[in-house]
Amino acid sequence: MLAALLLVSALMPATAHAEGVEITSASVESSDEGYRLAVSFAFDLTRGLEDAVTRGIPLYFTTEVQLTRPRWYWFDEKAVSAAQTIRISYNVLTHQYHAAISGGLQQSFGSLDDALSLVRRPPRWVIADKGALKVGATYNVAVRMGLDVTRLPKPFQVHALNSSDWRFTSDWKHFTYKAE
Repeated sequence: MLAALLLVSALMPATAHAEGVEITSASVESSDEGYRLAVSFAFDLTRGLEDAVTRGIPLYFTTEVQLTRPRWYWFDEKAVSAAQTIRISYNVLTHQYHAAISGGLQQSFGSLDDALSLVRRPPRWVIADKGALKVGATYNVAVRMGLDVTRLPKPFQVHALNSSDWRFTSDWKHFTYKAE
């Protein structure tokens, strides 16, 4: 009986996304400032993460993007590697949630769901300067987002290693982009 259960579980397809985070859309756009990443995510926080943030522990969500150009004669050229972190925190005295994008925007919200909307649909951000990509070349783009446990207080980092509630990341989403 146990062998049959193991066989059935081994043959079941893997889930489409890891630990509750799904990338619903992702694209690279050319603008006057450079190349921007437009991305959106779908997720719900686990109960443990929700409890942590409402008790004053800030959560850091990091989006990573990598652009590589395939080469037939050598390893792929790494053209762009960028990351953006959004911090969600709660102020117990003011009963306000705060969202801050690394080095930029800071906003206050009345509810956790409103603050998480900034994580789910972050503003488009410049991942590369205008001259960083070769016009007409095709690039492989990889994007993912997850909870950055290295920025948590030390006791929570240890707890995060042992608890599935704190493993909160998406799979890499891959697509191609032809530079303009």
